[in-house]
Amino acid sequence: MGTSIIKIKNEHETEAFGRKLGASVKAGTVIALIGDLGTGKTTLTKYIAAGLGVTEQITSPTFTIIKEYRTGRCPLFHFDVYRIGDIDEMYELGYEEYFFGDGVCIVEWADLIEELIPEDALTIRITRGEGEEERIYEVT
Repeated sequence: MGTSIIKIKNEHETEAFGRKLGASVKAGTVIALIGDLGTGKTTLTKYIAAGLGVTEQITSPTFTIIKEYRTGRCPLFHFDVYRIGDIDEMYELGYEEYFFGDGVCIVEWADLIEELIPEDALTIRITRGEGEEERIYEVT
C-alpha cells in the first residue's frame, strides 16, 4: 500500500475529503490520525462522521478517551489517546473490542499507541501547510 500526499487548502476541502472518506469506509476500519495540537484532527473526524451518516455533534473525547456514536450506517468509536499515560490503560478500556469490532474507529494521537494500531489501519499524518488553513495529509 502506498502513500498519497493531499494538500488541503481550507475547511471546505477538509469537509469534502472527510465526507468522501466517511462514505467509503466500512465496519472494521481503523483510522489513525497523527498531528500536532491544532492541526485539525477533530475537525477531520467530524466530517468523516458526517460521511458515515452520524447525526450527533462530534466533540473531542480528550477527557473521556473514547466517545461512541451510533446514528450512522455503522457505529463510530472516536478515541483521543493524548492523555493515555500507560499503554495498559488501552487494555483496560477494552480497545480490542473496538478496533476489531463492528464499527469504524478514529484514533487521534495514534502515534502515542503505535504498537496497538492494526497494520491495516488507514493512517493520516496531518501537518501544517503554507497558509493559516492549509494542511498536508500524508495518507498511508
